[in-house]
Amino acid sequence: MRKAWTYQRKNTKGWWVGWIESGKRKAKAFPNKTLAEHFRQLKYTQLNSDVFVSTINVDWQQMLEEYERSKRVAGFQDTSIYEAMLTLRHFERLIGPCSSKQITQALLDKFILKRSKEIKRSTLNKDINNLKAFLTWARRNKYLDPNSQLEVKKVKVEQPPANALDVQQVKALLQAVAQNCRPTWRIRILLAITTGLRRGDIEDLRIGDIHLDRNSINTKSKKTGKRLAERPIPAYMTTELANYIVSLPDGQEKLFADTHTHKKWKRIREKAGLPDLKFHDLRKTFASALAQRGISTAVTQRLLEHSSAELTNRIYTNVDPVLRKAIDRLPMEDWLKPE
Repeated sequence: MRKAWTYQRKNTKGWWVGWIESGKRKAKAFPNKTLAEHFRQLKYTQLNSDVFVSTINVDWQQMLEEYERSKRVAGFQDTSIYEAMLTLRHFERLIGPCSSKQITQALLDKFILKRSKEIKRSTLNKDINNLKAFLTWARRNKYLDPNSQLEVKKVKVEQPPANALDVQQVKALLQAVAQNCRPTWRIRILLAITTGLRRGDIEDLRIGDIHLDRNSINTKSKKTGKRLAERPIPAYMTTELANYIVSLPDGQEKLFADTHTHKKWKRIREKAGLPDLKFHDLRKTFASALAQRGISTAVTQRLLEHSSAELTNRIYTNVDPVLRKAIDRLPMEDWLKPE
């Protein structure tokens, strides 16, 4: 048996887990004893994976607690952990708590069928992804048979084209903002369509994050935790920001002193003739504008901080104008020209 142990170091806060691997002593630090002990158990199982060949029967509540701890140890964001645990709570509500050995393909299928009656297919696919991640974790910890054929497949979803604004609609939106709106709203909209940032990340921007001399801003996503220290912005946007920052009172740290309200946003979009416009559609406008100008999906994916190129293409990119240009380039004159 290969051991893993927890311990504390003198004059150092936190707890440590130590183990021997490949003849070398290794250690990992944790902020408290609970996380350290959880990691020790995982490491112990991993080190002795050749010894523990059978599955372990664990009750539902214990699995939920260990799964949540494992995600925190792995550094997942609170929002991601909440969504993952919410799916499992829905499973418990619809199927009931069950031990690891009671999880069968029939129960998984039953959950999908019942859940599909409550939510849209796109939301159901999020639950399916969370459930697949949970099953993978359970197999890795030998709560499920590693060779089991349990699986949950995504359902097909007809994805409508991305709701991206054209040039005239963007102009109408900016014109609506210019009338009876604070300059903050113009800057918010321009940032959204020139950086692709989410609304919450725009609201969190500080003046110190703006690098006017380098045409860039420092951003960190609240949703994914990803940071982009030198996010490029167009030179025109730099000028807009410079003029806006000069007008701010001394001592202001946040870029916006006011707050984004749904009531104000509703008045703006109605005045622009876009009553169904969501602020998130400005992010799709950014992605579509790049695609329509020949920018690769890899670049757009990086700027949007997406986990996959499929997500960028399927949901955030409207290439209909590109399709029209492509068709117009067909050599019809040459084909139909009489000899």
